Amino acid sequence: MSDDEFMMDDAADDEEYDFDYDDDDDEGMDDEGGDVENQYYKAKSLKEDDPEGALKAFRAIVDDQSDKGEWGFKALKQMMKMNYLNLNRPEEALKIYRELLGYTQTAVTRNYADKTINNILDYVGGEGKHAAISPKVSLDTLEAFYEATRIACDEAKNERLSTKSNLKLAKLWLDRKEYARLAPVLKGLHATCEPGSASSSSDDQTRGSLLLELYAIEIQMYSDLKENRKLKDIYNAAMTVRNAIPHPRIMGVIRECGGKMWMMEKSWDKASTDLFESFRMYDESGSPQRIQVLKYLVLTYMLMGSEINPFDSQETKPYKNDPQIVAMTSLVSAYQARDVKEAEKILKVNKATITADPFIRFFIDDLLRSLRTEYIVDIIKPYTRMKLDFLAETLSLSNNEVESLVVSLILDGRIKAKVDQINGIIVLERFHADLNSRYAALDKLSGELSSLSSRIVKDKLVRDAPRGWMGSMEGFA
Repeated sequence: MSDDEFMMDDAADDEEYDFDYDDDDDEGMDDEGGDVENQYYKAKSLKEDDPEGALKAFRAIVDDQSDKGEWGFKALKQMMKMNYLNLNRPEEALKIYRELLGYTQTAVTRNYADKTINNILDYVGGEGKHAAISPKVSLDTLEAFYEATRIACDEAKNERLSTKSNLKLAKLWLDRKEYARLAPVLKGLHATCEPGSASSSSDDQTRGSLLLELYAIEIQMYSDLKENRKLKDIYNAAMTVRNAIPHPRIMGVIRECGGKMWMMEKSWDKASTDLFESFRMYDESGSPQRIQVLKYLVLTYMLMGSEINPFDSQETKPYKNDPQIVAMTSLVSAYQARDVKEAEKILKVNKATITADPFIRFFIDDLLRSLRTEYIVDIIKPYTRMKLDFLAETLSLSNNEVESLVVSLILDGRIKAKVDQINGIIVLERFHADLNSRYAALDKLSGELSSLSSRIVKDKLVRDAPRGWMGSMEGFA
């Protein structure tokens, strides 16, 4: 954070908790209060050129006040920020933070205290705009900040702030893949959603929204750990939550992980449904993750062999020419044209935007296999025989690889053929099947003509026979 941005942040904090004095009250204003305010702003002016001098000035404000007041709170906040962000002294910052928490119950309003604590936890955890400037501190130190917050919230019976700070901690451990530390935090948060807890009894809608937020964290954890059974359990549980109004981003996360889960199971229809919903939710919330999910959706359409262009829908069309999506658009065109060479070229040239993602890279072999099999199905249509060498050369594969693809198509019933391994030839059964069906049709027609001829002869004999011969003729029928 630049010094200007840091100063603007401080100014915004001061405006948030400002004390205005009417002119009529000037005579009765405590001179000491005015002196403390002057001391505070003088100390702030020293932060850039003389940080150590600023810290001493802020400490003097805290020590000189007989009671815990708003200026002491502000001074401690400045000291905490300076030690943590500017001077890279996290342990000293933690010590001051514990002191600051003692002011939250009496010195300032709850809303201002809550906002300050949330801001502190944001830059301690390196969230948002603070990510690039937060110092690298030990996990134990980070945990100590949140533990101090938890104790203060318990003492103040501030359930709302406690829940919010624990959610921040859970997301912090998730981002850092500290799953052993994450588990107990999630367990504690789930306890607040249980029937009879303060959170659950006050507002079912709040409980439902919190539950979905927890599911979003858990489903990401199990997705990273590749624990598919637990992932599916969480996904199914999340889909049953009804009494909630979650942030669209939360449902975007749940749907994304669900879509990727279905992709791993090759349930392409379910995957496409979840991924489209995830894209829509991310798009609604303005999350940049929508681009990555759109890539997964495009990949799913190709893997399921769909002829539908995923960029034809109203929601996805605006992203068709996005720099991160153009390569996927070209890949769809190559797939639908059955142009294997072009598809391989696109994948090779666009590693940064396509195959850099490990999840997409996992499916590239399946995608190329699907494209090659579709190519084989199309190219052999006019032929009754085809050499494996020709297909191998066209697809840049070995004869064994091509033979494996052909055999899979035969077993799946997509083509009727036999492989002549000795001569390296695919023999299509289409011609013989057509002849057999023609012979069967001719045989049936011949039988019907014979039956018709017999009926005609009989009718003619009956008409031409003399009267009285009818009885005897019946015997010839």
